[in-house]
Amino acid sequence: MKVTIGHLYPDLLNLYGDRGNIQCLMKRCQWRGIEAETIAYEIDDKIDFSGLDIVLLGGGSDREQMLVCEKLKEIQKDFKAYVEDNGVVIAICGGYQLLGNYYKTDQGTIQGLELVDMYTEQEEGRLISNIVLKSDLFDMPVVGFENHGGRTYINNNKPLGKVLYGAGNDGKSGYEGVTYKNVIGTYLHGPLLPKNPQLADLLILRALRRKYGEQVELEPLEDKEEKEANSYICNRFVK
Repeated sequence: MKVTIGHLYPDLLNLYGDRGNIQCLMKRCQWRGIEAETIAYEIDDKIDFSGLDIVLLGGGSDREQMLVCEKLKEIQKDFKAYVEDNGVVIAICGGYQLLGNYYKTDQGTIQGLELVDMYTEQEEGRLISNIVLKSDLFDMPVVGFENHGGRTYINNNKPLGKVLYGAGNDGKSGYEGVTYKNVIGTYLHGPLLPKNPQLADLLILRALRRKYGEQVELEPLEDKEEKEANSYICNRFVK
């Protein structure tokens, strides 16, 4: 079995250690004897979504998001088809905002990919905090760090989790992130996946089942250190 990961525009959207997320996915595949390859796409590269099993769209500043805005319009149709065909996507922070219809900032409106029916608007102040979620997808909590000026409104879509500590999507709803088909969008970084091995494995498992069939199962890994890091963060902030 093989997993091919597409890392979109790491030269511009790599604000919060997204290469750490790539390394985590690669290692968790390799430790199980699953062949893994990452293709990094720069701004002028043509992307063949049919050859990808997981797509990572990382975080960037508002300026960097503006720079990729025009390029995103060119790939929108193919990216949308990939998503609707249950392609696996993990989008973080700025990448999460770009999943939606638009991101309205003080400098103007950034047109989104319109992959998920949601939108983001810049509001006063930044939401900066460690953050802990309870997600229906996992037994373990999801932990990370958030730092965003945008408030994201996910309309009727399902959130990634309920906020136990931190601000979340908008600082008001009590929820964080979004899930749609095999897409997960979240403000959590730090990087995200090494602290949340259960989330990394979900992405790998969904990709393998889409490619090879629902009978695929993942061999468990020990994850002692990863679980200790997760528990430390959770116990520190959630009383």
